[in-house]
Amino acid sequence: MTQPATAAQKQAPTSAAKSAGDQESSRRPGLRWDVRSLSLLGVLAVLVAVGGITAPDQFLAWSNLQLVLTQASVIGVVTVGMTFVITSGGIDLSVGAMVALASVWATTVATQEFGFAGILFTAVIVGVGCGLVNGLLIAYGRMVPFIATLAMLASARGLALQITDGSTQVVTVGSVLDLGARDAYILGIPPLVLIFAAVTVIGWLLLNRTTFGRRTVAVGGNAEAARLAGIDVRRQRLYLYLLSGLCCGIAAFMLIVLSGSGQNTNGNLYELDAIAAAIIGGTLLSGGRGTIIGSVLGVLVFTTITNIFALNNLETAVQQIAKGAIIVAAVLVQRRSMRGGDA
Repeated sequence: MTQPATAAQKQAPTSAAKSAGDQESSRRPGLRWDVRSLSLLGVLAVLVAVGGITAPDQFLAWSNLQLVLTQASVIGVVTVGMTFVITSGGIDLSVGAMVALASVWATTVATQEFGFAGILFTAVIVGVGCGLVNGLLIAYGRMVPFIATLAMLASARGLALQITDGSTQVVTVGSVLDLGARDAYILGIPPLVLIFAAVTVIGWLLLNRTTFGRRTVAVGGNAEAARLAGIDVRRQRLYLYLLSGLCCGIAAFMLIVLSGSGQNTNGNLYELDAIAAAIIGGTLLSGGRGTIIGSVLGVLVFTTITNIFALNNLETAVQQIAKGAIIVAAVLVQRRSMRGGDA
């Protein structure tokens, strides 16, 4: 006698089909991100070709390539932290101000008396402290990330101005200045570029190969579903803003090495550059998907554009227009690919 099918048996084909559909959809986004990364590499190759044609003697010189990579390093480290925050569905408008505050606090006369270690420790701890405040306000104070980080932007800028009184604080610690000298280059590669590379590798591993990364993506994709799955969403968000602050502290130290000083104007518009680089790299502004490699390529694209414009003596206004056009194009492509994935 044939037994009636149970509810579980009836649902089995549906569950299997859903599972297969989920697997297919998970492969398609991954493919899109790979294609986008390859596209950015193509854009970067075109920019290199343009630079080589318009200013061959200057652009293709090894010293200029070193300069491009060094300039990309500082904002690149900030962008790695920003990528994590955006992937979780948040935003951090205070990264530039945190870099400024960390750089001036780490270059005060009192701090410089502790030498290299004192400057590095102060820069990092100030960045982490600012990230902690952001995280507590957003995760446990239930403030909107836009408002909380906007308040931090204003506060950190104001405190940086108060510390410096509008003046430049010159670094006198030789070991810090030596890190930016050509004698410190390793196989022709500036130490700051190596720091950027290390942060990129660690960030990629953290996002793609750890539970922390999977939780970040889950929170950005659907915070309520993540909570029901057992993820402490508030704690995860706190960690993410701490990570962003840590990256800002490291970037502040790198900027001190690069400029040999601390100024309240440091990190100006870093928040916009970091967000733009992450977006054109393929990180969804709405959260749920992020790519460290894409963000790094986005930083390199913007830095290369800036370098080409500078070498050809083009106006800054034209450069900003070009950046804006690239951002708009990237968002339109991203929305189109999302619609294609949903079809």
